[in-house]
Amino acid sequence: MIPTLRDLRYAWEELPQQMLDEQQEKVRQSVRQALLQWADKCGQAADYRDNLPMQCLHPVGHWYELPNLLRNGVLRELLKQQPQVRTLMLHNVDTLGACIDPDILARHLQSRACLSFEVVSRRLEDRGGGLALVDGRPRLVEGLAMPNEEAEFKLSFYNSMTTWIDIDGLLEVFGLSRGSLDQPNVVDQAIRQLARRMPTYITLKEVKKRWGNGQEDVFPVTQFEKLWSDMTALPEVACQFIVVPMLRGQQLKEQTQLDGWLRDGSAASIEQLCSWQ
Repeated sequence: MIPTLRDLRYAWEELPQQMLDEQQEKVRQSVRQALLQWADKCGQAADYRDNLPMQCLHPVGHWYELPNLLRNGVLRELLKQQPQVRTLMLHNVDTLGACIDPDILARHLQSRACLSFEVVSRRLEDRGGGLALVDGRPRLVEGLAMPNEEAEFKLSFYNSMTTWIDIDGLLEVFGLSRGSLDQPNVVDQAIRQLARRMPTYITLKEVKKRWGNGQEDVFPVTQFEKLWSDMTALPEVACQFIVVPMLRGQQLKEQTQLDGWLRDGSAASIEQLCSWQ
């Protein structure tokens, strides 16, 4: 979306900024004034469409990954073919060490929790929130919800996002059952109702608009998303948190991490998970 003027002023005037010399600061202020005029002219909070389609789309957050299984019929077909299935394991694609672990599965089943989240000891470079005690209840707090970076550094455990899910328990949270998965309208309404209870995070991202001949402009646009870990904030969702080894829960997000993974044994650990082709 086109950002509002308040969003831009908050990012530029209230959040910490790098100090520039006098001439550079004049240039920055001139650019920002032009962007404020652009946002006002295009319509604050309007859809951003003045670019290539892939520059106008953004993911709406991984909270929707599980609801999408309800909407697209994948979970319904799975349960028809394998009605004895009780548990799903959800994990990020970059959590390379995640795999089916019988011991962790047993702990999840014995706890009778709806959701069991795997967490790892926090390292200095870990960003994105973690396990916290909020109003006397343990829950996962996203980095976007943290008041400042100092508060995030006080957390001891980082969320790997790997989640063991009790299927019937999760359907109950949505107000559904296995039988109601055959009713698309009911499923859609249930997802919308629960989505309204989930927090929505608003962030500013930069997109490039290329004019050709090596010319391009950079525009700030607004991105919104809902995140899966906020399910732990719902009082009716029984959650537990399982501390797992770093090799199982760490995430490979950048190429610069590859050397470290090779040195600390992470790569060798993943090689042993299965026979890779």
